[in-house]
Amino acid sequence: MSPQLVTDAPLAHLAWHPAVAAASGPSGASLAVLLHGVGGGRGGWASTGAALAAQGFHVLAVDQPGYGLSAPIEPYDLAGLADAVGRLIVHAGGGAAASALVVGHSMGGMVAQELVARTPARVRALVLAATSPAFGPADGDWQAGFLRARFAPLDAGLGMAGLAAELVPAMRGRGVAPEAWMPAACALMAAVPEATYRRALAALVPFDRREALARIAVPTLVVTGEDDRTASPEVARRMAARIPAAELAVVPATGHLLMLEQPAAFDRVLLDFVARRVAAAPKE
Repeated sequence: MSPQLVTDAPLAHLAWHPAVAAASGPSGASLAVLLHGVGGGRGGWASTGAALAAQGFHVLAVDQPGYGLSAPIEPYDLAGLADAVGRLIVHAGGGAAASALVVGHSMGGMVAQELVARTPARVRALVLAATSPAFGPADGDWQAGFLRARFAPLDAGLGMAGLAAELVPAMRGRGVAPEAWMPAACALMAAVPEATYRRALAALVPFDRREALARIAVPTLVVTGEDDRTASPEVARRMAARIPAAELAVVPATGHLLMLEQPAAFDRVLLDFVARRVAAAPKE
């Protein structure tokens, strides 16, 4: 099924409407919102969007503020990003009582954590993919070094395409030949405006929602790739242990961009979680 591009909403997004045969199933036409990482965009969710729509979800793969066709925000911070997603859920979900299954990858997982901490009524269930509850150690030196390393190719004039050519291969796992998925991942990152990329990374530096994990009260899946060096399985394990009744899944031989590198394996984990825990969750 082909998604529809929607621009007259709080955030631009691709929308998959629920499959007719599944719309009367246990999940009905519940809303699912997919949030990309710092080097991604709405186009990174083709497999997952279609898979959730086939299970009866109305799926929105968003351009976060400043990405794709979504306008930037001021100030550009995690609170503003989360509030923008919340407004989209209200808009697409029919009003103030709307909630959604929120799937966030990397930075998108941090936005999802910020959303559930600030406005928990907007989140019906949560999938935190290849992400963490804080951006590195608390001393600040690690963050400064990380930003210098990430910005160095841009400061050298390589542009986002040059940055993608350096970063994406370093994120791969062992499971799938790079030619099967890496060009699409590089194209996604290359399309991110450089100014947005810089602002998004800077916005992540103060992020720390570790103390809020214990208050997450919705069905939650924490998932990462076995070979992820950005959000390692150990980071995922510690995060899942602090969220009441959270589940942990590790996709074998997969790196950081798991929904691009091994979409079928990622979707299997996601749909298993949805079938067991999200369809049965009460709607607001």
